[in-house]
Amino acid sequence: MDFFIIAISAIFVNNIVLSQFLGICPFLGVSNKVETSIGMSGAVTFVIALSTLITWLLQKYVLVPLNITFMQTISFILVIAALVQMVEIILKKISPALYQALGVFLPLITTNCAVLGVAILVQQKNYDLMHSMVFSVAIGLGYGLAIVLFASLREEMELANVPKEMKGIPIALVTAGILAMAFMGFSGMV
Repeated sequence: MDFFIIAISAIFVNNIVLSQFLGICPFLGVSNKVETSIGMSGAVTFVIALSTLITWLLQKYVLVPLNITFMQTISFILVIAALVQMVEIILKKISPALYQALGVFLPLITTNCAVLGVAILVQQKNYDLMHSMVFSVAIGLGYGLAIVLFASLREEMELANVPKEMKGIPIALVTAGILAMAFMGFSGMV
């Protein structure tokens, strides 16, 4: 039951993008098409889960025993950067179309504050390894849910009669705000 509560909370109640406002840059930048946003959410989920695993192990077995926890942020950033390079190489070989569609936003996963934020949140919440992994995967799924919903709304807005002054980013920001308010409705669940 504990894992279920963590997952529901991470996906809906404390959505990393819509409640905690982490990962906004790729959320706004890659959400023009549903197909691209699905690929981005998969890449972000993979990087979040893998980086959480490695940073949890790094914290528990290196930083704390050596009493160098002050190196947490810089070491976590290095781990995340290495993982994103690995994902970039894999995507280039497996799916060149998705690699091209993600373009400049794939390297931006390195600086995506959601990835670093989850690695640090896991340490602050003092989760064990299993709880950390459930939390990180659920955060990735919540990120994916938010970006895919947002992308589908943006695709629909391209067909809508939006005033000229509101086209593009202005209506996207208004829509993101309304989507965030909709997710606030889940706040009493957990």
